[in-house]
Amino acid sequence: MKLGLFLMPSHPPERTPYDAQQWNLDCLEMADNYGYDEAWIGEHFTSPWEPVPSPDILIAQALMRTKNIKLGTGAHLLPFHHPVELAHRVAFLDHLAQGRYMFGIGSGGLQSDHELFDVDMESGEHREMTRESLDIILKVWEHIEGPFKYEGKFWNFSIPDPKEYEFADLRGFLKPYQQPHPPIGVAGASPGSDTLKIAGERGYIPMSLGLNAVYVASHWDAVEEGARSAGNPPPSRSVWRIVRDVWVADTDEEAREGAINGMLGRAWRDYLRPLFAQGAYPFVSFMKHDESIADDDVTVEYMMDNLWIVGSPDTVTEKLRDLYKTVGGFGTLLWLTFDHSDDREGYEKSVRLLSQEVMPRLADLTGE
Repeated sequence: MKLGLFLMPSHPPERTPYDAQQWNLDCLEMADNYGYDEAWIGEHFTSPWEPVPSPDILIAQALMRTKNIKLGTGAHLLPFHHPVELAHRVAFLDHLAQGRYMFGIGSGGLQSDHELFDVDMESGEHREMTRESLDIILKVWEHIEGPFKYEGKFWNFSIPDPKEYEFADLRGFLKPYQQPHPPIGVAGASPGSDTLKIAGERGYIPMSLGLNAVYVASHWDAVEEGARSAGNPPPSRSVWRIVRDVWVADTDEEAREGAINGMLGRAWRDYLRPLFAQGAYPFVSFMKHDESIADDDVTVEYMMDNLWIVGSPDTVTEKLRDLYKTVGGFGTLLWLTFDHSDDREGYEKSVRLLSQEVMPRLADLTGE
């Protein structure tokens, strides 16, 4: 099993953008120093708890402070970008990263983001736009030398004929560093995510939020359905990334204290649990290990006991083995990382213990 981070990135609303960015960079540098394989950085526009609208800027800065860790957008929300412009930004960043960049895409999960960009989320317009945007991005890279013209439902573009501009050598030219393109990851949020079907159809990296077994299983079902619809062989679970809340300390008691009374507990208490209780985000049922449990009983304490991976190295190892068995196997654990700048020592201990004490004991779990 490989190990990575998933940064939403999340910060308490009182944190300034500058201080938040410094913590994000510290997290990525720390993960690189402790041998983490990868990190994915999210993108949102209307949540003070997820205040990063430009993950590529964070990645560009992090490249200067890291050496080995691969960095990806997790994800660029395609309905909110002009795909031709994004294709060029991605290709450029891929050159800067020299093989350490991954291109994560998504449809967007916050209703408020869709309202900001006038995208009809309720009708599924965001998923239509995601598919068309991805097709355009791939066509831009494939036909960048032109001439090429595309007319779609949401966007049109034309790559000019270079012969018309020979007098000044004006032409399309920017292809990705990795050929034919950087690894593409697909982030899914909704149960049975239609967006994740793209991963199965095209052989991309699927990424799932870590809620209960029924929810997670619906994501892999979507990946397999996408593969079948495209006539592809069943995908290997080794490519599957699962996001989970994690906190490791020397003892179970210390870990529980750090989780529930630290930023992990606060972020769920003040932001994520209320968000998931609303009609647009009916995820509380997917936090339960038993359907008979009342929604009001799904507290932060309940989540720590039944969803989060919290405890000593021995306990966390056992919980990760149980998770692996329950979902049928996966290849990479992505630790959902919050802003623990007020407990930097505890966070670094957790980073170290997970990497050095837990993961070596899970080397036999490959997802194959």
